[in-house]
Amino acid sequence: MSRIGKKPITIPTGVTVTLLGHDFKAKGPKGELSYRVNPRVQIKQKDNEIVLSITDKNNLTDRALWGTMRQVVANTITGVSVGYRQQLEIKGVGYKAEIKGQILVLSVGYSHPVEFKLPVGITGSVDKNIITLESINKELLGETAANIRKVRKPEPYKGKGIRYIDEVVLRKAGKQVKSSS
Repeated sequence: MSRIGKKPITIPTGVTVTLLGHDFKAKGPKGELSYRVNPRVQIKQKDNEIVLSITDKNNLTDRALWGTMRQVVANTITGVSVGYRQQLEIKGVGYKAEIKGQILVLSVGYSHPVEFKLPVGITGSVDKNIITLESINKELLGETAANIRKVRKPEPYKGKGIRYIDEVVLRKAGKQVKSSS
């Protein structure tokens, strides 16, 4: 049995949920999202809760899908009610970022500034060396943050680059100089 899959999802106040077959739609104060649930997983709404189930509890694939689909539905409901935020930090001398409309301009040590177009549904802001991304779609937000981080990954010697705000970069020792005797 999936421990995550069998947990019911409570619908917060201000969020309306619509179920049409395997199509799931949530509308809340932050916006509206829809998702198509895998046909092997049944989704039902009871009062103020959503319950997901599977028919064959012995099939490992179905059990894995059960937990995954439950979490995707829960993330969708949280996204339309509260929203998600991801922060990235830029470290390095002369490294900076700025937002021009929906384009994030990064100056991170290349001979040219790198322009990164933010997808529709993601808003960004820059405060000194912190890039803040906000969205109602958790999956899109995580993918966008990962793609921004790929522009200049943190290197292990000086720690320069773009990293998540809570990421720990393990540092390596540089070259050691032998003393002459």
